[in-house]
Amino acid sequence: MADIKDWMSLSTPDPEWEEAPDIGAFPDIASLRKWISESKAAMSAQMGGSIPGVKETDHEVPVRDEGIEITCRVYQPESPPSSGSPLAVIYHGGGWCIGGLENEELLCRLLCRKLGVTAVNVDYRLAPEHKFPAAVLDSYDATKWAAENASSLGADPSKGFIVGGTSAGGNIAAVVSHLWRDEGLKPSITGAHLMIPALCYHAYVPEKYKVDYKSWEQNKDAPILSEKACTLLMGSYKATDEDLKDPLLSPLLFPTGTKGLPPTYFQVCGMDPLRDEALIFERILREEEGIETKLDVYPGQPHGFWSVAPKMKASQKFVDDSVQGVKWLLQQT
Repeated sequence: MADIKDWMSLSTPDPEWEEAPDIGAFPDIASLRKWISESKAAMSAQMGGSIPGVKETDHEVPVRDEGIEITCRVYQPESPPSSGSPLAVIYHGGGWCIGGLENEELLCRLLCRKLGVTAVNVDYRLAPEHKFPAAVLDSYDATKWAAENASSLGADPSKGFIVGGTSAGGNIAAVVSHLWRDEGLKPSITGAHLMIPALCYHAYVPEKYKVDYKSWEQNKDAPILSEKACTLLMGSYKATDEDLKDPLLSPLLFPTGTKGLPPTYFQVCGMDPLRDEALIFERILREEEGIETKLDVYPGQPHGFWSVAPKMKASQKFVDDSVQGVKWLLQQT
């Protein structure tokens, strides 16, 4: 699978790794939210904070639930490229339960400043207050809004239309790309950026791929995202156990398959319970469908490591790779 054979070495901690708490050790979602907010603020400050040449504006965007609006923060280059600004819609991580606009502000600013992208940062509603599928449907509606209003936002999707996200946000990006394809919406999504994505609840990985699904057991006690943490977050997000095999939560199970999905860039952590669902999905796209993919793997690093240990060289590499990966996606347009 992508020439990665030594599974155990991927799970061996990088010597540079700095210890971090396990999400599953927090007593409640409120404590988790405080921790992730502080971690993301520290990461953004460590890696540059606000960036000159980037204009940021907040928009209140209506979603399908009557009377509900969510915030989308739009990042526009003050000096846009003469050829036009590509559009990127970004969904934050946090197990559908924690996080907000601060999660992806650094990435959005970098895409804007370095690639001339107009980026839309989506603040979808969180569980447990808003159960599945609120997060993904909010994000889908926000993506429609971004596409419909691209011109007024200073974007030209014909130059590239990217969806992307981290962890739960990567899950949402994968779901959105499937739904967009199935509904035949225009403009077409031209690329997906899946950072440490959740793509299939472990109990429902298709039988034919289970031989390659080792990370759930290998990394069940990993830092940051352990099996206990996954159980806490998924238990807060799902409304019923049946939700776990719904394609809107496990996009690997979409009945319409993967044919016709856009080129996809993956970033995968070696010491992550979610590692192998991403590697399986990448192989399906590349080998079974002939879809262009790019894959970066970070051996020995746990889920979301760059957010909680921003001083590590590997963390800076992950952030740099994120920008270069989107650049690659735009080159596929």
